[in-house]
Amino acid sequence: MTSILEKRLSLHKDLAVQQQLNNALKSQITQLQTLANVGTTTYMVAHEINNLLTPLGSFAQLALKHPDDKALIEKALQKAVRNCEQASKIMESMLAVADGETQDKKSVPLMTLVQEVFACLCRDFAKDGITVNIEIAKDLNVWGVPVQIQQVLMNLILNARDAMLSHGGVLTIKAHDTDAAVQIEIADTGCGIDRADLEKIFEPFFTTKNDKNSPSRRSGAGLGLVFCKRIIDEHGGCISVESKPTEGTTFKVTLPKPS
Repeated sequence: MTSILEKRLSLHKDLAVQQQLNNALKSQITQLQTLANVGTTTYMVAHEINNLLTPLGSFAQLALKHPDDKALIEKALQKAVRNCEQASKIMESMLAVADGETQDKKSVPLMTLVQEVFACLCRDFAKDGITVNIEIAKDLNVWGVPVQIQQVLMNLILNARDAMLSHGGVLTIKAHDTDAAVQIEIADTGCGIDRADLEKIFEPFFTTKNDKNSPSRRSGAGLGLVFCKRIIDEHGGCISVESKPTEGTTFKVTLPKPS
């Protein structure tokens, strides 16, 4: 009997020790997750700011090559002011999302958001053989944090452009209103995505942009779509993708209306 009690006491002591170790490991995991979040946020901020700095740098270089072209210089300066303001908003917005802060949502014309995205980009898509078709009603509004929705649109538009740089193609942006939500589609006729890659497309640090021979100058960090999904999730919506190799890709974003 004494032996059984001693064994029970020993087991209880071992269990208590294991519980303490388990709690300590959980605490360490929490700390590591915090560090991982900081690192991921840093990558995301760098990714999004790069989307604005790249066209800004191109415009500045062009203006320097034509110092007597006052109209071009004025346009470059306007672009600098616009993109700097946008970059500031992006950093504030992204850090707020990373910190779990709630930002004010409002109703905003979707066409305005799309037009502002193209205004932030320097190069005309037509110069790369890409035709842009926008099928959005001027009175169609979406409900959300404007700068965040804009970043989703910019990521998807730039990804579509990258997929068509080799041979050109057609970029179609359209949206329609339903009773409970607005559905946005961004489709390209580019290289498409392999089925195996589709399953990983929203995973952190997964990218299909590692090909050094790709005409795109944007190497992928594998965070653009991760952040897109996070934003849409925060808005209570959903994002999905359909694609076939050589047949193009379509991203669908659904944003619910306020209840």
